[in-house]
Amino acid sequence: MKHAAISADENAGGMFRKWPFFQRLLSWTKPYAPFEQGTREYERYDWNSLLPEEKACRALMCSMMDGTSYYPSRPEMQRNLEAFADRTGVAVRYGCRWTGTRRDGDRWVLETTDGEYRCQVPIFAVGVAEPWRPQMPGIEDVPHYAETRPAETYAGRRVFIVGKENSGFELATGFLQWAKQIVLASPSPAKLSINTRSLVGVRARYVQPYEDHVLAGGVIVLDASIERVERTGKTFRVHTRKAESAAELVFEVDDVIAATGFTSPIQDLGKLGVATVGRNKLPAQTPFWESASVPGVYFGGTIHQASPGLRKHGLPSNSGGVNGHRYNGRILARRVAKKHFGIDPERPVVARAEVVSYLLHEVTNAPELWHQKSYLARVLVQDPKRGIVDDGILPLQSFLDSGPADGVAATLEENPAGDIYPVLYTRRGGVSAEHALPPHPLHDFRTRDHEKAVVAALEGLLV
Repeated sequence: MKHAAISADENAGGMFRKWPFFQRLLSWTKPYAPFEQGTREYERYDWNSLLPEEKACRALMCSMMDGTSYYPSRPEMQRNLEAFADRTGVAVRYGCRWTGTRRDGDRWVLETTDGEYRCQVPIFAVGVAEPWRPQMPGIEDVPHYAETRPAETYAGRRVFIVGKENSGFELATGFLQWAKQIVLASPSPAKLSINTRSLVGVRARYVQPYEDHVLAGGVIVLDASIERVERTGKTFRVHTRKAESAAELVFEVDDVIAATGFTSPIQDLGKLGVATVGRNKLPAQTPFWESASVPGVYFGGTIHQASPGLRKHGLPSNSGGVNGHRYNGRILARRVAKKHFGIDPERPVVARAEVVSYLLHEVTNAPELWHQKSYLARVLVQDPKRGIVDDGILPLQSFLDSGPADGVAATLEENPAGDIYPVLYTRRGGVSAEHALPPHPLHDFRTRDHEKAVVAALEGLLV
């Protein structure tokens, strides 16, 4: 698109040059999977490759991995992104930092270290890469996760980590063979992904410190607020208050690290009216990742996690990872093309006799639905002139909020018990209904029982 500009701050682009600190990602790529590399179905097993139109440039992550783990190393992920940009010919201006934003009539002007860029539609994909600290006395004297020293420099030392999410447990995991004692503290109990049955919580790779805590080793996982941090010569004194009893506990430690997360470097967008939400102050967005307060401003990449969707069963989207927001990005490009440039995406007709098998194939194999459960959906609509039309993969919330008079959105959902099952959301004359299909032990929903359930849900609508 000639008049759309994507700003990707170097903080975001450089994340895989520095982090994760211990050089191994949380997202996996399985070189050997039930589907051939490069196919759409294979994307379900490859969380790290980007999605080009060119078939020869798909599933690049596989060719970068040395086989020692199905979690790519940080250098492997960096090579994956660099190879993608090089082989697909993506127009990237390197060493060019976004410094300011202003309006000029019906255009936006992006001020950069390499001059000014004018566009009709700006898309800010600046990541969630700016270190964030809570308001807490003494926290300003504490290194952030981003400033952690090499692991061996913590040998024989007592380390206090503020925060009990993935970054805190990642550091604790890397310090296990070095530190004399490790304390992880925050007011709320640690959530583990194996208990939440989702990506919410500490991932399984970082659970070893928690086991050490449970077995009374050298790790303490503490549910407590941190009242203040004091530097006392070469050491620190951390004042905490236990969550359940309000009793005060004071720790004398050699090092304190704030594993308190990151925020998005949106610079002057707040002054232009871009509203933010949450602790990390991410831009508030519509279901199509447009600013909720400044129409015409869009966001890309990990910032998409601030558009939460329906949060069915309390589960957020997977938009904070490449495996989730890569699909959002494709939808966003089509949305911008249609809304701002009058370019309609392809909307093929689906034969009535193929509707049932098509939907069941999608909920069984579509990577968009598997990676973004309850968030993205395959949408079919009844067009008076053309018949049944495939409207593509869309945000489920957009279908329910302002979808067509007659149509269906097929998605996957997961309940607190860990059951994964398809759900059809139908609209008849503007009235919505929800139809949950049964789970399957092998997640293959192309059974006779599922066919009957789809026919019952769509009878008189699309079949």
